[in-house]
Amino acid sequence: MKLKIFVVDDHPLVRRGLISALGCEPSFEVVGEAETVRHSIESLQRIRPDVAIIDLRLGDSSGLEVIEEARKKHISCKFIIFTSSGSERDFLYAEQLGVSGYILKEALPDEIIHAVRIIAQGRKYYDPRILEMKMKGETVLNEELTPREREVLAALGRGLSNRDIASRIYVSENTVKKHVSQILAKLNLEDRTQAALYAYSRGLVRDIML
Repeated sequence: MKLKIFVVDDHPLVRRGLISALGCEPSFEVVGEAETVRHSIESLQRIRPDVAIIDLRLGDSSGLEVIEEARKKHISCKFIIFTSSGSERDFLYAEQLGVSGYILKEALPDEIIHAVRIIAQGRKYYDPRILEMKMKGETVLNEELTPREREVLAALGRGLSNRDIASRIYVSENTVKKHVSQILAKLNLEDRTQAALYAYSRGLVRDIML
């Protein structure tokens, strides 16, 4: 039985190129394509593919909206982000949504086919350049943050307020604020939301007992 694949990209040439590359694998069958969020959701509900390869940028929208809506509608499908963005922020959002793969558009056709095969087997695949960035981030986390800062970061991942964090680790709110500022500075993050996503993606949320 062939693996049913659905492709979402708002650039016709990119979409055609990706479909052509996937067509080189006899065990794959591209069963549909779309260029907008709305069309993607309608098609996913109707076609029910095994794997959906989705561009991160869809005009003024995001491919992540497709995944969010599909999850709400309980569409059973493995999702792969296919993008030119190597941004850690974009990757963290995608990882939080539980995507099975993250592939950069610089990838060769053989790399894409290899990635889809791995994902079809129930494993995850991240582009080597993304994986290197992720591992580098983990190294920075381990080397730069103190045990207390790791604890506060984990609490941010839980969405706790400064007051809640203070009461759980027995320090003042002012001390928590200082820890948060240090965390943002050390990890080069802009705000608490980014810190929460970072903590979630690094598996720190389970490290704090609430």
